Amino acid sequence: MRATLRPDSVMTIDELSSYLKVPKSTLYKLAQEGKVPGQKVGRHWRFHRVVIDDWLRHGDARGSRRGRKTR
Repeated sequence: MRATLRPDSVMTIDELSSYLKVPKSTLYKLAQEGKVPGQKVGRHWRFHRVVIDDWLRHGDARGSRRGRKTR
């Protein structure tokens, strides 16, 4: 059985900014650092709503560098 994607299942940076109530500039920085789960499509960032919801619940950007570097 194939899953049906809803039209709102993928968000732009503008939509994510409104959804999270976080400035776009902050989201660009977090996305580039791998701290928020997203994917670049050409020059544009896209974010799956279910992945963002999971990230909010568990605080884990899949595929990102985990933890901080130790000195």
